[in-house]
Amino acid sequence: MESPRATSGSRRARRRARPRRRALLYVSLATVAVVGATAAGTVYVKAHARDNAVSSAASPTPSSSASASASGEASVEPVTEPAVDRDALLGTALGKVTVPSGAKVSAAVLDLDSGGSATYGDSAFDTASIVKVDILATLLLQAQDAGRHLTATEKAYATKMIENSDNTSASQLWDVIGKATGLDAANKRFGLTSTEGGDGALWGLTQTTAADQLTLLQQVFGDDSKLSEASQAYLQGLMKTVESDQRWGVSAAADGAEYALKNGWLARSTTGLWDVNSIGRVTVGGTDYLVAVLSKGTVSQAKGISLVEAAAKAAVGSFTEADSSASASAS
Repeated sequence: MESPRATSGSRRARRRARPRRRALLYVSLATVAVVGATAAGTVYVKAHARDNAVSSAASPTPSSSASASASGEASVEPVTEPAVDRDALLGTALGKVTVPSGAKVSAAVLDLDSGGSATYGDSAFDTASIVKVDILATLLLQAQDAGRHLTATEKAYATKMIENSDNTSASQLWDVIGKATGLDAANKRFGLTSTEGGDGALWGLTQTTAADQLTLLQQVFGDDSKLSEASQAYLQGLMKTVESDQRWGVSAAADGAEYALKNGWLARSTTGLWDVNSIGRVTVGGTDYLVAVLSKGTVSQAKGISLVEAAAKAAVGSFTEADSSASASAS
């Protein structure tokens, strides 16, 4: 995992209602499930189909009813509002990212304003140090259950673990939460379905997916969370103040310094290849996005960082471009 580094605060993210144009009589929403392969990986799409038709037409006058009946035509034609297939757009965007030979990348994005989300790739990855967010979320949940605050010692470990990515502090809190057993129990409550804590003391080898990391980020930054507002604010604050040389990753997709994140990097002793991951919240054009990018198999940390940043920019870009196109079409 990372080497400890020298030491270098947040309001809860709230969704803002965005005005939407609606058809006068009928609104039909449909999502399309797409599964495709690209050079960069596999598009992983979870889609739900839902059709709703609502009529609000006023009762016709006798003359208008007779006219419609005589002509055999409906007085008003249904209007269909096309849905944005964000999974397909994300797949197309990530398919254009250059992935080094033998490496893999996966990404997931959620627009906190609209609730729209997309995932690319369903492979499992080593967490490396992004699991430190999960460790602290678990500790905070356990403390809530016990009706207590974190101790001064726990807070000191938490600060070093998130801001400096200190491994010794992570190991101490890993023991406090009950290692993988405690992590897995909390994750079940958080809604993670494909994450499994590492064996013994090997917290950095916890297995996860981009989709699960997006679910975890919703617990940290979203409205519907098992964590209290105070717990969310505490964790968000630490993610906003990571030391300066660890501010790469999903931050590449943000406007300036509008981000909160945690990165992870690990050279596997068995292969010499790198795991490089980044998760967090970024703000682009006034909209907040949760982003998780996981990678493995690069020959160096630097190449892993470049891959993760390119994927983060492409992933968020697929959302901003789609929203811009939709706005232009509606105007």
